[in-house]
Amino acid sequence: MEKLRFVLLAVDNNDYQVEQVSAAQSAAARLGIDLEIIHTEHDSIQQSQVVLDFIQRPASTRPNAIFFEPVGTSLAQPARAAAAAKVGWVILNRENVDYVRELRERYSTPMFSVTTSHKDVGEIQGEQIARLLPKGGAVLYIEGPGDNNAAVRRTEGMLSRKPANVEVRMLRGRWTEVSAYNAVNSWLKLSIAKEIPIGVVAAQNDAMALGARKAFHELPNGPARDRWLQTPFLGCDGLPKGGQKAVREHQLVATVVIPPNAGDAVEAMAAAIRSGKQPDATLFTQASSYPPLHSLSPVLAGAKR
Repeated sequence: MEKLRFVLLAVDNNDYQVEQVSAAQSAAARLGIDLEIIHTEHDSIQQSQVVLDFIQRPASTRPNAIFFEPVGTSLAQPARAAAAAKVGWVILNRENVDYVRELRERYSTPMFSVTTSHKDVGEIQGEQIARLLPKGGAVLYIEGPGDNNAAVRRTEGMLSRKPANVEVRMLRGRWTEVSAYNAVNSWLKLSIAKEIPIGVVAAQNDAMALGARKAFHELPNGPARDRWLQTPFLGCDGLPKGGQKAVREHQLVATVVIPPNAGDAVEAMAAAIRSGKQPDATLFTQASSYPPLHSLSPVLAGAKR
């Protein structure tokens, strides 16, 4: 069999995405696969156009498979073109993609998703909140983009597990540290920021949690700043040199470890092509709390600011 050629579309807007690229490169090197990394913006139209450009190449120069994490839609039309052109198709960090079942039934082209259950991620964060605020309180919660399936599912999971007596105030970020920093700075200008006693600040990834903490850190010196910086901060992704390091350095109280899955995706696609067998439609990796849930101690809900 000729040497396999794979393409990974990457949006390097946080440490997790950088680690995804590294994991894919390691797996490709180990398996003798040519892997091309294409860096795109957080733009679904651009992402779709890049994919179509690869699929429409002559058969001799087309990749054997394309890997991507949707930044908006899950690219149903390019997926159909890929299946017809016998270009393998892997959706990262999204589950239950509508068109996958239909295309797997119509074509032999390997097509599947590799993800952590983002509802499970949210549930773990909800349980962390429950451990920290057993008597109730309020959480400032920073979500990812509203059109992102992972963000939606993480919110669902968190809300299903946080205690009923915990109120949640939502802010919106774009997975980056600066987006959360800006969102918190805008929120701090509102009168409600001084009226609600926030007991925990939680974000849907570590970059946004640290961006939020930076915004509070830059407040003028005084009791209000001190109280904010004593508030527990929670994140997600939990990379060894990212969120886990931030926990060890006491910038975060906890994170949710989401293993990078692009390497697993490369391995699964290579096996599918070489064996001629479709893997499961969705392959799951397992999330976990860092540190373990039982080690988290209750804190008092924040005093009025």
